[in-house]
Amino acid sequence: MRGLRSLIANALALLACSLIILQPVAAQSILRDAETEALLNDMAAPLVEASELEPGNVELVLINDGSINAFVAGGQAIYVHAGLINAADTANEVQGVLAHELGHITAGHVVRFGERTKAANGITILSLLLGVGAALAGAGDAAMGAIMAGQQAAMGSFLAFNRDQEASTDLAGARYLSGAGISGRGMITFFEKLRNFEIRRGYSQADDAAYGRTHPLSGDRVQTLRLLLQEDLAWDAPDDAALQERFVRAKAKLYGFLAEPRRTLAFFPPSDTSIPARYARAYAYHKDARVDLALAEADALLAAEPDNPYFLELKGQVLLESGRPDDALQPLRRATELSRAHPLIAGIFGHALIATEDEANFSEAERVLRAAVARDRYNPFAWYQLGVVYAERGDIPRARLASAEQLVMNRRYPEALQNARAAEAGLPYGSPDWIRAQDVALEARAQLERLRDRR
Repeated sequence: MRGLRSLIANALALLACSLIILQPVAAQSILRDAETEALLNDMAAPLVEASELEPGNVELVLINDGSINAFVAGGQAIYVHAGLINAADTANEVQGVLAHELGHITAGHVVRFGERTKAANGITILSLLLGVGAALAGAGDAAMGAIMAGQQAAMGSFLAFNRDQEASTDLAGARYLSGAGISGRGMITFFEKLRNFEIRRGYSQADDAAYGRTHPLSGDRVQTLRLLLQEDLAWDAPDDAALQERFVRAKAKLYGFLAEPRRTLAFFPPSDTSIPARYARAYAYHKDARVDLALAEADALLAAEPDNPYFLELKGQVLLESGRPDDALQPLRRATELSRAHPLIAGIFGHALIATEDEANFSEAERVLRAAVARDRYNPFAWYQLGVVYAERGDIPRARLASAEQLVMNRRYPEALQNARAAEAGLPYGSPDWIRAQDVALEARAQLERLRDRR
């Protein structure tokens, strides 16, 4: 009976699959960077148009995860792992992945995933009931057989469904690349990388190995797509040189930001004076508290491109985070101007204005930060800084509202609800901020109720 109890526990665990499988999205941290987000949006724009989705409704989100992955998890948002950017050699390869993920969105696969999980759970529940019934009748072996058969059928059905989805999405991605006039070479080369990765990890490429997989074999995907894409008129289309240069820079920047400084400096030695190498080293030196070297790299980048807002942002960030906020104001103000007040860059500028501890700068900080959160409400850092400004000026109700905005995005729902209620009580009745405090309170309350329902 101990074995039977174990099987029943495993069957019950399978019932929770649909609840568990999407949790990593919430658990992983999101990376926000103005330059990288602009690049991803520009890479996706022609593909979104070819897919006939509304451009403004598709969101690209960068995830701080070193694995090679991208996924869709509800709505029209594509999550791209930092590891995928690092593994890709070209912007065209990333576009191949984005085209594939757009196929998931247009086919509504996240919704259908939920439907299929329910079907698989139905098979498991039925086998579980049969097994329990047999056990109560004293037929322990029959009970085990019923439960094991049910588990195998449920998992096989679910995996086959997922493989079919992935195969059809590959074809949809190929259509979007063709419609956008973008070569499919990158899609092919990236799938070949995945195949080589599988081989190095010891994953079998035999046909019988596909049964237990969530995705089709990479070799099969490459063969199918190559036949299709090589016939497309866009196959020989040259890569976008400007997009590729931006990709190489963003990739180096991301590497310097995420990797250990010693690894970055080994991969981008000082003898390499290219812009991507300087970009990576600047972040490595900054992480290693070697401020003079970080500033030297930033100045070398600005000598090459004085009006590059991202290089100016880098210099301002190094100065600000090394305790020199007054010196950071000029490059950050210029970066904000050149980027047309990009919310992320403006948020750092607002932080620098506050960090000077000069009350004469607080009015400008409030103006800059209010504009930043108006364009991008999902910016907890800017909300926090805005709350600091309000608190310094004695506007406690609006400081509590800004804190509530930040807390709800950080999933600290009890504190968010408390701050939203306090803000609502202190704000003018019927004012826009009063209404917003109600909205935040409703959101926090709804999230708390959802968490209670899961228990």
